[in-house]
Amino acid sequence: MNTGPFRIPDGGKSYVCAAGEAPLLGETIGDMFRRIAGAYPDHEALVYVPDNERYTYSELFRVCCMAAKSLLALGIKKGDRVAIWATNRPEWVITQFSTAMIGAVLVTINPAYRTHELEYGLKDSATQTLILIPAFKSSNYVEMLHSVVPELAAASPGRIESSVLPFLENVILISPKKQPGMFAWQEFMALGENINDDELNQQTNELDFDDIINIQYTSGTTGLPKGAALTHFNILNNGYHAGTGMRFSHNDRLCIPVPFYHCFGMVLGNLTCLTHGATIIIPDEYFEPKSVLETVQKERCTALHGVPTMFIAELALPEFKDYDLSSLRTGIMAGSPCPVEVMKRVNNEMNMHEVTIGYGQTETLMTVLNYHGMPLKPGSMGRPLPGIETAIYTEDGRIAGNGADGQLAIRLPNPQIMLHYWDDPDRTASQRTTIDGAEWFLTGDNVHQDEDGYIFFVGRADDIISSSGYRIGPQEVENALIEHPSVQESAVVGIADPERGEIVKAFVVLTDPSLASEALAGELQEHVKRTTAPYKYPRAVEFIDELPKTVSGKIRRNLLRERAR
Repeated sequence: MNTGPFRIPDGGKSYVCAAGEAPLLGETIGDMFRRIAGAYPDHEALVYVPDNERYTYSELFRVCCMAAKSLLALGIKKGDRVAIWATNRPEWVITQFSTAMIGAVLVTINPAYRTHELEYGLKDSATQTLILIPAFKSSNYVEMLHSVVPELAAASPGRIESSVLPFLENVILISPKKQPGMFAWQEFMALGENINDDELNQQTNELDFDDIINIQYTSGTTGLPKGAALTHFNILNNGYHAGTGMRFSHNDRLCIPVPFYHCFGMVLGNLTCLTHGATIIIPDEYFEPKSVLETVQKERCTALHGVPTMFIAELALPEFKDYDLSSLRTGIMAGSPCPVEVMKRVNNEMNMHEVTIGYGQTETLMTVLNYHGMPLKPGSMGRPLPGIETAIYTEDGRIAGNGADGQLAIRLPNPQIMLHYWDDPDRTASQRTTIDGAEWFLTGDNVHQDEDGYIFFVGRADDIISSSGYRIGPQEVENALIEHPSVQESAVVGIADPERGEIVKAFVVLTDPSLASEALAGELQEHVKRTTAPYKYPRAVEFIDELPKTVSGKIRRNLLRERAR
């Protein structure tokens, strides 16, 4: 893939435009699915390793058509919201593709949500149909749903009348076991037997690629979660161009341990495979480093996705060197900044010589990518994907010059940015600004852009540490720490200091916990002083067994700040 030419004006401004050679896709997900299933009918589309469940593209298309007909039989139509609260399973993929076929809006619910978060997401999106699994680890989903909708216990399937969620009509349980008020999965799949192909095709043909097809909720660490409203055009093009950037073809087999509820899993995973006729391989319901490596070896995966902490966990397995990873070629490392040393190990020890780093948000999807064939710069996230215009936005409201630090801004309209926050015009407006008459989306992420248009992550605006007048990005300190042979992973935060305003505190996970000592803490401080500007070193070091993370593997810095306080 060549996403050039990159337009970097002679005036020295930080504006970059990726024109691109690959065209944008003007079709719906259903149209694309039908086309790919016709082109590769006998090619493997989906593998669920725990149960050895396998579908060719023609088989998966047939099953998704059955599910789409069953949704129609329930009265679900274009624009209706169907939520899914589940771990990575074949039914998740089937739900994703079948809702897209009829234009229902898929609402993705984080598997880690508790009762109040579930209630908020379903209420905010006015969800009519909920699809869920019985339980996930220590979370009993059925019990939590009953606490929100006690009327379920006496309801008939499809006839729910909830006082808290008046929009909710249907609940479908991904289980063969019947539960009060819910359709069992196979019972649901049989509902559409009397819907013929013409009815389904008519519904599919009425859809437009600019229709909203997905609502994804942000993490909500600074307030209530926000629902990003995304279209067919948004997510289909994002998956397609990410795959093109990895040189994907129908011969690729992608291992996806990242959760489907997030755009990393459902867009850069499932839709990247769909748009190239490649194979979706699910190693387990949720991330387990051992099952990932076993799957790569057994299924001869050519690509592997993950956030940096996932790759760190895989590399740290005592039996790591026993696995044959020679089939691997590429994949995406994203979701949080990638330490340079981790990238080197993934390149060399996992055979992922074409692995790429990406940057994106729920609202913007994958925006920046170190795509295949582009000269790599250590620590860079790459350059913008086709059709995306970026600039560095300064605190005084202007576009900075090249080589400056500032907030990453993306020019609007943009094919890969959400239409808006669901039913929330005020929040939508809060992330948009006007510069010289043009509208820009503000990401809230501080970056550095060099003279070639490469973008380097500095830190979330909220994560930047202000110490004695200096602004310190966490990633540079974390990169320095992980270079030390005793450090497995680390995270740094700012804590209040009466003299300096803030100081850097590092939380460190060691390769061997028995090494923890005051002497090692001092050694790590000196190591950072030698490899970065002296004012950036952590003045406090705490050894910790593991870093708190979200279900998608991102470090929860807010919890570390609370612990530091």
